[in-house]
Amino acid sequence: MINKKVILLGVCLVCTFSSCNKFLERESQAIFTDDQIFSDQNMIKSVLANYYGRISWGQQFGDNGSFAMLDEAGFSSGGPNTMQEFPNDFWRMYDYELIRNLNQFIVGVRQSSLDENNKKSIEGEARFIRAWTYFNMIKRLGGVPLVGDKIYDYTGGMDPAELQIPRSTEAESYNYVISECAEAAKMLGIEKTINSARANKWTALALKARASLYAASIAKYNYKTPDVKTGGNEVGIPAAEANKYYQIAYESALDIINNSPYALYNGNADKGKNFYLAVSSKSSSNEVIWAKDYAYPGETHFFTNNNIASSVRGDIDANFVTPVLNLVEAFEYTNDRNGALKTKTATGEYIYYNNPEELFAHKDARLYGTVIYSGADFAGTKITYQAGVRYKEGGVWKTMTAIPGASDSKFGGIITSKDGPTTSNDMYVNKTGFNIRKFIDENKDASTRGRGSDIWFVRFRYAEFLLIAAEAGLELGKPQAELTGYVNKIRERAGIQPLTTISLNDIIQERRVEFAFEDHRYWDLKRLRIAHEIWNGSADNYNAVHYALFPYKIYAPGDPNDGKWVFEKQKSSHTLYPRNFKYQNYYNFIDQGWINNNPKLVRNPYQ
Repeated sequence: MINKKVILLGVCLVCTFSSCNKFLERESQAIFTDDQIFSDQNMIKSVLANYYGRISWGQQFGDNGSFAMLDEAGFSSGGPNTMQEFPNDFWRMYDYELIRNLNQFIVGVRQSSLDENNKKSIEGEARFIRAWTYFNMIKRLGGVPLVGDKIYDYTGGMDPAELQIPRSTEAESYNYVISECAEAAKMLGIEKTINSARANKWTALALKARASLYAASIAKYNYKTPDVKTGGNEVGIPAAEANKYYQIAYESALDIINNSPYALYNGNADKGKNFYLAVSSKSSSNEVIWAKDYAYPGETHFFTNNNIASSVRGDIDANFVTPVLNLVEAFEYTNDRNGALKTKTATGEYIYYNNPEELFAHKDARLYGTVIYSGADFAGTKITYQAGVRYKEGGVWKTMTAIPGASDSKFGGIITSKDGPTTSNDMYVNKTGFNIRKFIDENKDASTRGRGSDIWFVRFRYAEFLLIAAEAGLELGKPQAELTGYVNKIRERAGIQPLTTISLNDIIQERRVEFAFEDHRYWDLKRLRIAHEIWNGSADNYNAVHYALFPYKIYAPGDPNDGKWVFEKQKSSHTLYPRNFKYQNYYNFIDQGWINNNPKLVRNPYQ
């Protein structure tokens, strides 16, 4: 029977559950029995749908701020953000409530009268969700208590110590996720699921590959942060284990590359639009392996409504979060690996452009698919960012700015465009000179408060496994010809030059631009133990500071540069402090309440 009681694993579960879980509680006056649940495919789907709906952590559409915390985007709407350091509970999660519900469900499936094929596939799906939940806890906390399939029940008078389980080592915890994924893969079908919303064999192998890569990276690179460990290895994986994990990651990635029904999307001749469609289009992409799906009418989200550009919005909202220059400059040019925008000469003089899009000519096509920049189109509308006008007065260059959308015939028309950028504290106004394109719906109705968007949030796609094969293969000493083959498939789609050799830094670079806004960047820098170097809190470190790009139109009748454009790189007015990631941020602190409930929990480093 599916029965909810109490588990004391460091988190108190005597709490109110959501109404959608009520029928799972024996103590409630539920209408449905277990036999009724497991004899009705629609009922089983509804239970699984509830579990899928509870597994979004980190960057996600329901939390705009999650996209503004790193070096991809910053806050634009309203006043400046005052974050100085990453909190010790940043993106922390510890969901044994869900683990227990899944264990109850798995036991119920096994004891049900379902036919064996149904039992196997449903159990495999639940075990994958459980592995995903554990993985998300582990990458935040290190080793966690592993309960397997056991359902812990508390009865009056029993010693609570019987329910208190110590943390497993970080290696044991990753091993559990990897083994569960392997078992789930055997149980699940090989076909694509509708909108990639449910797990199949390839989803389980995708998590197996990713979890193995994370474990391998920690084992190899924790030497950079030697004090980030605990005496019982609840945090820290022995370096000798690295190659074992790299081998698992490599083989799992190759299985997906060679045998799955997925591939890099290349359905549109325009490489920029192609990349947008590869990630954001449910109807055309054959690349996405697993996603958090949405459907209209029904469940929608407001990521488009919140973050769309002002000139194409369908409601008052816009620009909650906007990309920073740092991300834009991470995208290479087709013939130059240095992606820094060319705004000034070597002597510090402005470079004049005939139109704003010239500045971005010959960029990696993934930039177009990820970010809206000045002169680019969105849904058939050209987006032009204009912070102000540069004009001559008495032979001296001066700058005029105004509120977004304001014009003045004295200066030939628009002073500051509807899309900004500005440095004001106004709501819904762009402050960085860019907008997000990836995951932004081109359907204007989707940007209204009344409708929302049903674009999915991608969790696994084929490109990741090309890069996992390349990274794991590199660490295992595979031939460069093989490794560059994986990476160059992605670079060819992006329209940039192929590599003849690759290094770990090349792979970090590829992952940054390929997976921007897809919840990879933070975890990549953590697992490779370089987050404290990239985001070191220094105002002189370009990587730690958010930058913006302010375009100005020239108004100078008679001057050869009249009507042209110049661009000013400047520190973002709305990110006040450089990002500062400290050693203690590699693992979340263990909450004191968890320790009170379970004194066997070991604290994390620096607590």
